Amino acid sequence: MTTASADEFETHRPRLFGLAYRMLGSAEEAEDTVQDAYLRFSGADRSAIEHPAAWLAKVVTNLCLTRLTSARARREQYVGPWLPEPVVTSDGTLGPLESAEQRDAVSMAMLVLLERLTPTERAVYVLREAFAYGHREIAGVLDLTEANCRQLYRRAVQRVGEARSRFESTPERREELVTSFVAAARDGDLSGLEKLLAADVVWSSDGGGKVTAARRPIEGRKKVFNFLVGATRTFLAGLEFTAVEVNGSTALAAWTGDTLLSVVAFELRDGAITQAWAVVNPDKLEFVRRQLARAV
Repeated sequence: MTTASADEFETHRPRLFGLAYRMLGSAEEAEDTVQDAYLRFSGADRSAIEHPAAWLAKVVTNLCLTRLTSARARREQYVGPWLPEPVVTSDGTLGPLESAEQRDAVSMAMLVLLERLTPTERAVYVLREAFAYGHREIAGVLDLTEANCRQLYRRAVQRVGEARSRFESTPERREELVTSFVAAARDGDLSGLEKLLAADVVWSSDGGGKVTAARRPIEGRKKVFNFLVGATRTFLAGLEFTAVEVNGSTALAAWTGDTLLSVVAFELRDGAITQAWAVVNPDKLEFVRRQLARAV
């Protein structure tokens, strides 16, 4: 590939990474997918590529579809809940997130919901919602009819659209809640900690069998509270907590020295935590750790 062609690809890389990450929920796999697209681009007949951006989007989407098909089998064997890899978004890694809708589109909540979709439904939904593709364009990417794409999109919206309206995306409120959560845990303010939890709160931990983590989601204020009390007594001493913007909203990062132990993202309703996703699998923390190290 010529220097000019390589430079051209680099102008598309951020958008392609954002597409692959939304499709896969894995930053590591998204990086690998974009690199595969780079290799295909470098070996392609450039005279046959009229619109590089569209050509690359099609290549990345189809590479993701292949990965998602094989990922289904792996995730069925995954130890405990499978959660997406967190990604710092304050540095523009997933593009500008200037509105509540844009932040919701990359939130942990939305990525978890997208797991309900078939690979093709997910592709249609992501291209339509995150990249504003028309149904005709999507049909060209997926080699489907326009009518079929419309049907797939309607089905995807039915599965995830209603849940989207539950999200509370005020950045100030999220940051305030994360700060209150850390303070209550550090100070042993158990009543304050309990007040931050909604009655129907669910806490999910992704250890992937690599570290100790709950194998099933913990449901209900009392059970989550008891879990947090136990975790606080066992693990809190010596940890440092920081608030970071992950997947479009404030999340909690837990450190011991330079080692990132956990990233916890939250969903709120009426100012209380309704859902917490704690990623503790060290493999899934490597990308976000590198991001945070560069930011220092």
